[in-house]
Amino acid sequence: MKKRQVVVKKDCSSGRSSSTTSSSVVRTVRYAECQKNHAANIGGYAVDGCREFMASGEDGSNGALSCAACGCHRNFHRREVETEVVCEYSPPNSRR
Repeated sequence: MKKRQVVVKKDCSSGRSSSTTSSSVVRTVRYAECQKNHAANIGGYAVDGCREFMASGEDGSNGALSCAACGCHRNFHRREVETEVVCEYSPPNSRR
């Protein structure tokens, strides 16, 4: 399951120049292997081997937070965040 968060920030400099700088940040969140310790109550350590979170239901439903493969809550899965920053710059218009 991939979730995406997009943040767009525009910065326009004031004064004589009319240059424009805009940047956007794209964050992709992925939930990897399950880290729930199923043997914690007896003092051991055992994980179930679930390699990736797969939502049981659609986004916004109760099933979206439980894994279809192992039944654990999404919080037990390791969270990986990938961030990509894209900057665009347009130089000021030159008048002569």
